[in-house]
Amino acid sequence: MTSNFSLLHDLPQHTVRRAVVSGMANNVYLITAKATGAQILIDAADDLPAIKDLLSDAAKDATVPTTLSTIATTHSHWDHVRALAGLVELTKVSTAAGTADVAAIEQECAVATDRPLEHGDTVQVDGIELLAVHLRGHTPGSMAYVLPSDMEGETLIFSGDSLFPGGVGNTGNDPERFTRLLNDVQERLFNVYGDATQVLPGHGDPTTLGVERPALSAWRARGW
Repeated sequence: MTSNFSLLHDLPQHTVRRAVVSGMANNVYLITAKATGAQILIDAADDLPAIKDLLSDAAKDATVPTTLSTIATTHSHWDHVRALAGLVELTKVSTAAGTADVAAIEQECAVATDRPLEHGDTVQVDGIELLAVHLRGHTPGSMAYVLPSDMEGETLIFSGDSLFPGGVGNTGNDPERFTRLLNDVQERLFNVYGDATQVLPGHGDPTTLGVERPALSAWRARGW
């Protein structure tokens, strides 16, 4: 397994670091509140030693000792939860995920979700509040997590496998699932947030809503 690390955003109140892990190049994101040291990790995808290194790297991002408080999972697919059991065992922290994916997550990795999430719920620790946005289609319970604008910083969307540069996530060649996912992405992300909003997907490089917005009609026409 390979991994690499980067500081993606150094905002007034938060930092966001990323580790890229596994042969599928999964993104593991770590948000740190600078004032409190509280952290939320998004998608314990794989490679527990790499995630431990990511946590170690972020220890310098706060003015007080850092502490992982919550692991938020974007969806139930196996490549996004392979290190979840190991990280929970190591840290004893709580877990959060979309309600409709809770059973599948437990089936994949034997981890029960402490906080099942519905659309509009928040995942909150001291100094960080993420909005859960339900994006139906890639999996039944897929969630994006939105970190609102940090003073002069941009709003960040951790989109899992629901939105990428160039299109929405895989919906199994099912027209109904594709339409449902694109509708949710358009109504709950593009119609709510501005062009400067950063999109941090579950694989690959970030993009912005402004870059992707002109292609929405083309995505709908092509059907994927």
